[in-house]
Amino acid sequence: MPLILGTNSIKDTGYNVANSCRFNDDDSPKLTKTVSGSSTTKGTFSVWVKRCSLGEQCLFATQAGSNEVRINFTSGDALTVFHHDGSYQTQLITNRLFRDFSAWYHILIVIDTTQGTDTNRVKFYINGTQDTSFSTANWPAEDSDSYWFQSADHFLGTEEIDSNYFDGYLAELVMCQGQALTPTSFGEFDEDSPTIWKPIDVSGLTFGTSGYYLDFEDSANLGNDANGGTDFTEANLAAVDQATDTPTNNFCTLNPLEAVTATTTYAQGNMQGTTSNAARATFAVTNGKWYWEQKFVNKEAMGGVMAYSGFRPNDYTINALIYGYGPNLVLNGVEPSGWADGTPDAMVDNDILNVALDCDNNRIAFGVNGAWLNATDGSGEWSGTTLNYYSISDGYDYAPAFRTGSGTNRESHFNFGGCPGFAISSGNADANGYGNFEYAVPSGFFALCTKNLAEYG
Repeated sequence: MPLILGTNSIKDTGYNVANSCRFNDDDSPKLTKTVSGSSTTKGTFSVWVKRCSLGEQCLFATQAGSNEVRINFTSGDALTVFHHDGSYQTQLITNRLFRDFSAWYHILIVIDTTQGTDTNRVKFYINGTQDTSFSTANWPAEDSDSYWFQSADHFLGTEEIDSNYFDGYLAELVMCQGQALTPTSFGEFDEDSPTIWKPIDVSGLTFGTSGYYLDFEDSANLGNDANGGTDFTEANLAAVDQATDTPTNNFCTLNPLEAVTATTTYAQGNMQGTTSNAARATFAVTNGKWYWEQKFVNKEAMGGVMAYSGFRPNDYTINALIYGYGPNLVLNGVEPSGWADGTPDAMVDNDILNVALDCDNNRIAFGVNGAWLNATDGSGEWSGTTLNYYSISDGYDYAPAFRTGSGTNRESHFNFGGCPGFAISSGNADANGYGNFEYAVPSGFFALCTKNLAEYG
């Protein structure tokens, strides 16, 4: 089984979410539209979220005169919702923190100011369960206007002043006007794994005149309102930001919480990394056969897998690694016999490393640009059409990883299939139809995603 998993690790989910949208905060991405609304005491906001960095980030905001409404993560990674018109009319901040980069969270916020009990006027649900623990709790007045649907500009992924951009993936974003819905309108607990909360089809909901539903299934129009209303306008979002990493099939990414050094930086949905030491990914496996790709934007970045036997962040060793600046093939720190320094032929910037990790037989194979390492004649050429394996140790958990020596611009872009960290010109899936890879997936190998892990991991 994988060492680190996200929200959903079941093979069959019933309803399957096809796509999500990647927001890279360094690009200042956002979705905006002007809503013609009216006063309402009720409203429901639902979204599935996979975070990629910590700190203050806005999911939803409106601005109408002095009235502001926001839903965002705080600088300390709690979740807050507030209505402010010079003073806080509503302000709730959870004690719960959201710091898991491997997980999809379902966030549901329900407004109903007609309720006589103040604590029932705003309800938070996380993964189907109500959260009632708040560090700050200022409840709206009874029968007050929520201001969520006044005529206003609506912002997704940023505040109205273009700051605190969201960094991560959003899926199945729903706003329903005039209704206080329950979690069962958006999800259900799996009958075989009752702790797992999974999405259901929401297309049949009534969204209201000012409501909307974003499913992100049109890569040419990521702001499309699937409810048929006016679309959102995209800024700094493109077709490449449409992902198949979703709450019903969670894909591996790099993990900022598992970096050896604080100098490691991440971007593009944690599919790009720059480091002066080492970092690894969110999924680690002990069995199964897995494929991924790594683009050496700078050839001094190295790639392969890390092996570790504990759960402490630094309790691991390099087990199988391609050195980009030789490159030499190094296993457990030793160059295989018969290989001379400088072989195989030196890789160059922007080469794509192919990795085929076979945990069932304790071995690994490497390729470059779709040509597998041909070690049978000792030439060290990347020209093979079949996989030539090298042994790896048994008894370890293996995670995709990369590492560099000292220097600047040591950058690698990964592709685990859910949302590539580099442009794909071809498009290849595994035998189960999962993933989007530049080169063909070797027979019997699969993308690192929860549906595959549930079957083969």
